[in-house]
Amino acid sequence: MRDVLDALMAAWRAGDTVGLGTVVRTFKSAPQDPGAAMLVTASGTVTGSVSGGCVEGAVYELATNAIGGAPAGLQRYGISDDDAFAVGLTCGGILDVFVEPVSRESFPELEEVAADVAAGRPVAVATVIEHVDPARVGRHLVVRPSEVLGSLGSADADERVAFDARGLLAGGATETLVRGPDGERMGDGMRVFVHSFAPAPRLIVFGAIDFASALARLGGFLGYRVTVCDARAVFATPARFPEVDDLVVSWPDRYLGDEISAGRIDERTVICILTHDPKFDVPVLAAALRGPRVAYIGAMGSRRTHDDRMRRLREAGLSHDEIARVHSPIGLDLGARTPEETAVSIAAHIISLRWGGSGGELSGRSGPIHGSVQPPPDPIPLVGG
Repeated sequence: MRDVLDALMAAWRAGDTVGLGTVVRTFKSAPQDPGAAMLVTASGTVTGSVSGGCVEGAVYELATNAIGGAPAGLQRYGISDDDAFAVGLTCGGILDVFVEPVSRESFPELEEVAADVAAGRPVAVATVIEHVDPARVGRHLVVRPSEVLGSLGSADADERVAFDARGLLAGGATETLVRGPDGERMGDGMRVFVHSFAPAPRLIVFGAIDFASALARLGGFLGYRVTVCDARAVFATPARFPEVDDLVVSWPDRYLGDEISAGRIDERTVICILTHDPKFDVPVLAAALRGPRVAYIGAMGSRRTHDDRMRRLREAGLSHDEIARVHSPIGLDLGARTPEETAVSIAAHIISLRWGGSGGELSGRSGPIHGSVQPPPDPIPLVGG
C-alpha cells in the first residue's frame, strides 16, 4: 500500500470511495511481494500493480465492483493446464489478492496511518481477509507500538492480533496470520493480513571513500536509510556525499556503540566497513560483533588485509563464531573493478543472503526462481457453505 498511499489519501480526503487490491500472500514464482497494491478510483484511474500485468484486468474489475458496493473479498490467481493464458500468472506463481472498498466510512483511521508512514513512525495495519462471519471481512485494526485504533470485531481478536502484529512490526515483517474466529492461536476461522510499515532498514557505511559514495547511492535506491561515518572531517563532507540520509564525523566504534545503546541497531541493519585502516575497522568490527544480531557485517580489504584483521580480532578476544559472522573480503565475486561495480557486488551479496540466493546464474539452477515456499492453504469454509 505504501506505493499507492498518496493517491489513496487524495481520494480519501476528497470523500471518494476507491477499490484497493492488495497482494496478501504469494506462492512459487509470484511476481510481487505481499503488500503490493493496485488502486482504482471512481473515474477509472489506476495506480500501482499487483502482478506486473498478469492479472491487473481481473483485479481492476473487482475493484470497480467494490466501488459500486460489492463487499470486500479474497481472490486467488494462479495457473493450471487448462487456463495458463487466461486470467492467471504465466510465470507459474500463485497469489492471493484482497480487494476492498476504501473510504472515510470503511477506514476512518487511514489518516493516522498515512501520518505515521510519512513521519517514519512504525505502524501496522491488520485487515480481516477471511472469516467465518462475513460481516467481519474487511475490518481493520491499526497497531502502533503502544496503542491500537479500530477493531476486528471483538475485543479478544483485537488484543490477540495486536500482540502478534507488534512482533511482526518489530522485525519489519508483513504476513498473513491464521487464527481462530476471535484470534485464538490454535484455531482456524479467521485470516488476518498484517501489513507492517516499519522505518526503512539501515545501511551504515564506515569509511568516506569513493567506494562508500557508490554504495551509499545504491543503498538509497534499494530502500535503505543510509549513514556514512568517518572520523576524518576532510573526507566526510556533504559535497562528497550529497544523497546520504546521515553524514557523521566520529570515530566509527564510538558512533556504532552509541547507536547500539540507543536501540537504533536491529536485525535488518547492514554494516559495511570500508576504512582499510586497522585503527578504525578492528574496533568497529568488535563493536558490531558484540552488539545485537544484524543482517550483514562486511569488511573491505585484500586477502592480506583480511588475514591481519582476523588476527587482530582474535587478539581483541573475539571468538571463532563471532568472527565467522564477518563477510570479508566483502561482496560477491563479480570481477568488480570500479567503485560502482564493487557497490553492485556488495549489494548483490546482501540481497542473496536476505533471500537465500546462491549468487550463481539463474540459468544454472532448476526449480522456482524465487525459491520454495509452503503450499497455499485451503479457503476458510464459511458458515452455511
